[in-house]
Amino acid sequence: MNEIHNTPSVLAQLPYAPWRTSTRSQTSNCVEVAPLRTGPAAVALRDSKDRGGPVLLFNRAGWLGFISGAKNGQFDRN
Repeated sequence: MNEIHNTPSVLAQLPYAPWRTSTRSQTSNCVEVAPLRTGPAAVALRDSKDRGGPVLLFNRAGWLGFISGAKNGQFDRN
């Protein structure tokens, strides 16, 4: 499991992170991703409709696994 705790170094980066909206997002299903510079997390992911809400944090291996699973349909809701 990819557990990264909300350490002060990670939390301090989130408001200033270079958040990008996915080009594949639809108007009602948008996510944003941001690379992080320091700490145990390499990538942050959030819902663009709730920018102050929860953030998923991934280390590099976890992020690559998430992207692979998404491409392979692992998270499809069919």
